[in-house]
Amino acid sequence: MRILISGAGGMIGRALTPVLTADGHTLTRLVRARAARTPREVRWDPGAGIMDPAAIRSCDAVIHLAGASIAAGRWNAARKAAIMESRRAGTRLIAAAIARADPAPRVFLCSSAVGYYGDRGDDMLTEESGPGTGFLAEVVRVWEAEAQAAVQAGTRVVHLRQGLVLAGHGGALPLIAFPFRLGLGGPIGDGRHWLSWIGLRDLIRMVQHLLARDDARGPFNAVSPRPVTHGEFSRALARVLGRPGLLRVPGWLLRAILGEMGHELLLFSQRVVPTRLAAGGFTFDHPDIEGALRHAFEGSTPA
Repeated sequence: MRILISGAGGMIGRALTPVLTADGHTLTRLVRARAARTPREVRWDPGAGIMDPAAIRSCDAVIHLAGASIAAGRWNAARKAAIMESRRAGTRLIAAAIARADPAPRVFLCSSAVGYYGDRGDDMLTEESGPGTGFLAEVVRVWEAEAQAAVQAGTRVVHLRQGLVLAGHGGALPLIAFPFRLGLGGPIGDGRHWLSWIGLRDLIRMVQHLLARDDARGPFNAVSPRPVTHGEFSRALARVLGRPGLLRVPGWLLRAILGEMGHELLLFSQRVVPTRLAAGGFTFDHPDIEGALRHAFEGSTPA
């Protein structure tokens, strides 16, 4: 396939692009911060609504991974606006270009997040579960809605609702592991709230799977079939790193230091399962948290 991809320079994009290339696909990257340097790059500016429409007309699939980091700092009004607008504007621009293209790409695979479900306690959440409340739930609701123009154009649209992505050299895991390496790690809050996660390798395989499945459309929970509590996650991480994990981090302290961001990202309970992927025959290389953590740190020096 000829694939146009945004966010290729991010953690997921850097892992995904060589795999898709090895599969025989031809990739063209959307770049924002600089001018295009090769024929396989196209400059775009979502904020200004700028993208060469020829980039869409010449591709079979679009993978949209770009968006401002949700964990780069406290959520003040400006930061929240940047997070929302980066997802709204980018998805809207691509979906509108797809709707105008003739022929239109066959598939639009758009990154999304389990933040859609909000704070749901012990409820088992599938793709049929409704949206929750909170800032991230609203962001994801808007984010996914912006792809509707592509749906109406007949393109197969997939929303990949990702949990915490476990990678040893990028994303949130190295930051989470840092205090454990110092012997200062431990459960967050009371440790009983749920964490939905996915190993980076399995996430890449999900993208391959969903690109190939002509019947796959709509939301898919990109998570392990075995969510864990934060207490279970902390104990598994401590074992993998060979460090103690006994210092509990109280919820009030997280809220005081990180504000709304810490509350939603670290204290919300989301017990999400990949019902639609399982029904479609997808199998996981690393369904268990300890095995996934060990695989994530392979090649690094966890001890």
